[in-house]
Amino acid sequence: MLALAACSSSGGREPEADSEAGGEVAGTERMNIALITHAAPGDTFWDIVRKGAEEAAAKDNVELQYLSDPEGGRQAQLIEQAVDQGVDGIAVTLAKPDALASALKKAADAGIPVVSLNAGEDRSAELGAFTHFGSNEVLAGEAVGERLSADGYTNPICVIQEQGHVGLENRCAGVKSIIPATEILYVQGTDMTQVQSTVTAKLQATDAADVVIGLGAPYTLTILQAVETAGSDAKVASFDMNSEMAQKIADGEVIFTVDQQPWLQGYGSIDALWQSVRGGFKIGGGQPVLTGPTIVDQQSATDVLEFAEQGVR
Repeated sequence: MLALAACSSSGGREPEADSEAGGEVAGTERMNIALITHAAPGDTFWDIVRKGAEEAAAKDNVELQYLSDPEGGRQAQLIEQAVDQGVDGIAVTLAKPDALASALKKAADAGIPVVSLNAGEDRSAELGAFTHFGSNEVLAGEAVGERLSADGYTNPICVIQEQGHVGLENRCAGVKSIIPATEILYVQGTDMTQVQSTVTAKLQATDAADVVIGLGAPYTLTILQAVETAGSDAKVASFDMNSEMAQKIADGEVIFTVDQQPWLQGYGSIDALWQSVRGGFKIGGGQPVLTGPTIVDQQSATDVLEFAEQGVR
């Protein structure tokens, strides 16, 4: 099951000139780092995280293993496998932190440095990571709430595609703290047909909603279809970015998205582990390294569209 659920790649190279990284590969001894995420199949967000990690690995002479499973228990098993392999460092997402606690303790006991990224910022230090790369999701949600409120929206629906995911729950909680009438709608993110039908049914059942918020680019693009199917006048806002999302914002179909800059999360995590192993350096001073939130609207979308098309936004 783990073999089917996980995917891996070699992101490092022997020391030589590397055109993509833009210079020479580090002359440090080759090391092995595992990047273990909760990515669900088909979520393009993780392609961007992975691309950043692979570029850092290419520069740092790192053999990169990319592994993922959206189920917390199986993600924990992937961590344990990496520990048993004796990797030099682990970068991990903490969407289900309680499920990963035991496995991360094994990493600490083995002396393997850990950084976290993307999810679980508030549990990162407790679980043994020396820093975290990501956006503060409560602050990101509050930024969305403040922007929507300033633009006159009063009845948002915040669509969560994975119940119990701390980052997603925090995003909607942040919106709700600013606009108390915000309604939370849970959908099954692994089934886009169900996402569309659930949002469509919700919009057909209420005419109060004036904006629907998706928490990831693929889900927001599906929500756009649901709004059209329902014949609703609700607008659509989003979190996260891919090239299609950037184009939808530039075209005015999505009012804005909150970019947490996932390429930086992947790149920073691998580079920080390399720095830790090569010289004992600890980036962040024990605090998270924030990669967002940044609001991208129609005015700024054209500035990032080129980079989104390159897969780095």
